[in-house]
Amino acid sequence: MLGLWGCCLSCAAGPGTEAATARIRPGIEVLLADSMELVRDRRIGLVTNQSGIDAEGRRDLDRLLDAGLRVTAVFAPEHGLRGAIDVDVAPGSRQEIDSVTGTPVYLLHDGVRLHPPTPTMLEQVDVLVVDLQDAGARYYTYPATVATIMEAAAARDLPVVVLDRPNPIGGAVQGDVQDSVTASAVARFPIAMRHGMTIGELSRLAKTTLGLAADLHIVPLDGWRRSMDFAATGLPFVPPSLNLRTLESLYHYPGLCVFEGTNLSVGRGSQAPFEQIGAPWLDTAAVLARLRGAAPPGVTFAGTTFTPSAPGDGKYPDTLVSGIRLRTTDRSRYDPTVTAAHLLAALRAAHPDAFAFRPGQFDRLAGGPDLRVAIERSEPVPSIASGWRKELVRFRERRRSFLLYPE
Repeated sequence: MLGLWGCCLSCAAGPGTEAATARIRPGIEVLLADSMELVRDRRIGLVTNQSGIDAEGRRDLDRLLDAGLRVTAVFAPEHGLRGAIDVDVAPGSRQEIDSVTGTPVYLLHDGVRLHPPTPTMLEQVDVLVVDLQDAGARYYTYPATVATIMEAAAARDLPVVVLDRPNPIGGAVQGDVQDSVTASAVARFPIAMRHGMTIGELSRLAKTTLGLAADLHIVPLDGWRRSMDFAATGLPFVPPSLNLRTLESLYHYPGLCVFEGTNLSVGRGSQAPFEQIGAPWLDTAAVLARLRGAAPPGVTFAGTTFTPSAPGDGKYPDTLVSGIRLRTTDRSRYDPTVTAAHLLAALRAAHPDAFAFRPGQFDRLAGGPDLRVAIERSEPVPSIASGWRKELVRFRERRRSFLLYPE
């Protein structure tokens, strides 16, 4: 029996990943096989979305009901229960009904901010069960969602059970570590751009760092190692959101997400969001020449064009933009955060007048103003990256006691 820790469609292995060699059991399967005492005879509030499935692709909601358990409410995070929402949710549409089971579904995110479940939503709940696939980067809202759930649960003395899932891009730790000034509703506690932790591990870290009085239980994965990316698990891959559609995009996300705080598109509304960036004024030849001179490992760059259609960020709708497409060649060597710094430096050098930061948004994403200021001062990228190392060492040490899985 696996111990508890208190307090898509199958995708082929990409470059630099290990082939699937063992059957991984996600937390939902471990719960139903080994840990039913956590939920038996309790009214369950299930916090999940389209990623909450077992190894055969069956929904958690259906698995729990088929096991004779009582699910009285479902709570959906950003992008909704099906992961298809990319715009603001009207206040009157924050409640739905699951068409298959008739279970009420509450949307906790309105497209701008996260709302905790209200006491009325929790009246028929005895335990909150969380199953969400994190993206592996600081900017994603699901760790903050779990922290918010823990706060609401603590106020009503409800236990929280987190069903763990793999970090889809493995256990590498890269980039800068957020400062306390730029903590936000998205990134509520200091972690690295690429944190290398699972949603269960992040929940443990959040509970301690934020001083949450939650009765937290982690149902761990069975068989996962930190060196595995999602392609190595053999589990069905479900995109965590409509703008993170592929494992390839997840590898670029810890770096390319900072471009949300610039006047470049990150490919929202295109066929390859977070695999490319672009703008109508971009000179691909000039930027590519600088990137190839820098030669960051594990990735290649190519010129491209795309036309954003109804992009959620409002950048260049129905406009042909010139872009740079990224493709990983060796994921074990690839550092998307340093690569993003090289891209920023190349863009500012090639387009000193056209390229622009949106300082408030960029600094929140980048964990502080240091990266923006360094790029504006034309500091060498190796110097920028070396400035991250001290805090990265501290973060690796701080997270150590919250880790659940071997290398």
